[in-house]
Amino acid sequence: MVFRVSVVLLALLVVSAIAAPEAFGDASTRLQALTLGWAGWLYLVIVFAVLVFLLWVGLGRLGTLRIGGEDAEPHFSAGSWFAMLFSAGMGIGVVFWGAAEPLSHFLAPPEGLTAATPEAAAAAMRYSFFHWGLHPWAIYALMGLGIAWFQHNRGRRGLASDLLEPLAGRHGGATRIVDIFAVVATAIGVATTLGLGAAQIAAGLGDLTGVPTGVSTQIAVIAVAFVLYMASSASGLSRGIKWLSNINLAAALLALVLVLGPTAFLFETLTTTLGSYLDALPRMSLRMTPFSQRTWVGEWTVFYWACWISWAPFVGAFFARISYGRTVRQFVAGVVLAPAMVSFLWFATFGGTALHQQMFGGVDLAGALSAGYEHVLFAMFDGMPATTLLSWAAVVLLAGFFVTSADSATLVLAQMSSGHAGDPGFARKLTWGLLQAAIAAALLLAGGLEALQAVVIVAALPFALLLVAVIVSLHRALADDLIARDREARELLSAERRWLARERAAPESPREKP
Repeated sequence: MVFRVSVVLLALLVVSAIAAPEAFGDASTRLQALTLGWAGWLYLVIVFAVLVFLLWVGLGRLGTLRIGGEDAEPHFSAGSWFAMLFSAGMGIGVVFWGAAEPLSHFLAPPEGLTAATPEAAAAAMRYSFFHWGLHPWAIYALMGLGIAWFQHNRGRRGLASDLLEPLAGRHGGATRIVDIFAVVATAIGVATTLGLGAAQIAAGLGDLTGVPTGVSTQIAVIAVAFVLYMASSASGLSRGIKWLSNINLAAALLALVLVLGPTAFLFETLTTTLGSYLDALPRMSLRMTPFSQRTWVGEWTVFYWACWISWAPFVGAFFARISYGRTVRQFVAGVVLAPAMVSFLWFATFGGTALHQQMFGGVDLAGALSAGYEHVLFAMFDGMPATTLLSWAAVVLLAGFFVTSADSATLVLAQMSSGHAGDPGFARKLTWGLLQAAIAAALLLAGGLEALQAVVIVAALPFALLLVAVIVSLHRALADDLIARDREARELLSAERRWLARERAAPESPREKP
């Protein structure tokens, strides 16, 4: 049922977007405005609650519990585990937005600031850190920890509906509805990111080779990537996803931009922005604009929170699969804190370089931004040494992240919609691989970034509400297992003490005479 209903709903989405792109774009825009008007604040409150809950769990006694049981051992080394976490959780997005978002905020700043001023630059970096820092990784961690706990410690299948079992039990109809929400939200969220990645790969190829950068090229990129990620999916988790994650060029590209760019300026940007981010974190987390009626929060923060929520079932299920043997505290640190620090370094490097070129380097990145967000990164490379090397490295990196994310999503969507446990068959993976590509292409045809943004905000709302129930349910499950572990430890200690007491009270046996 989950598979059939999800496929039908998503197929209707694709057909509607292709058959009537203008009408689809208008309808999605109206639904987006309605969602933001009524529930934009709800996204902010829920995501902030998720972050507070995860930090409290990781730092408290619940953090001593271990995924898989007290004797469980991790299946992957720390390096491989972290590479897969970051590649599946954030890959394409950081490359697409790393330079474009800070520049966009600099030219159209939040909080009523004057554009193109030092204050606007500081706010641009702070909000980029905010959108890509602790909050998105906390959403992933909540779903990942919940799925991992019920899968590895309670013997469940790792479905989204398993997380609500302590509250709602195991009722067939209700659990199927939850799983359908999770599958549909995940498919749309992943397709949105793949659409962004295809647009930027096309822009990079256009900059390097002169090919057109329109929708036809973007769809061709999706088609080629489809072949690659299905081949990777067929090769399995350990050879496909792990291999792609470990060899990606992210670290090399980051190091090149750090060295070739204004290095001292970038580290100063990282330091000062990190301080201002931590200082303003609660205020930014709950900031709406009811008195000024500005739309900036809805266009940026709510859009991002909806993206992360829609990705959460897929990324969480994947994180659960690779995190066996980690303690809850290790999981929270590995999924929330460590990747956030990498995101900070990435945005300080790429965003700082873009702002430095625009403010002090005489490079007109604003002109590139007016042509589309996807053009900013390659325009920035044009103002640096080793332009061709950097541009090709970015295109290859985007392709690698594209394949890794789609490969992971294909696997997880097939598992989430399967009627049995175990690795799903290739036919089901192929169905989800085709649907992801079709949704991304259809949304690009229906309006590009605006259509992608509108659909993901609307689609993520039901699952955002479910996150509240997940918090309550997961806390109950962890608390119950902590009590059971403490009780078992007390009983074991009591048994040992009784044995020692009997040993001390027993009369000594008389010595044998020589």
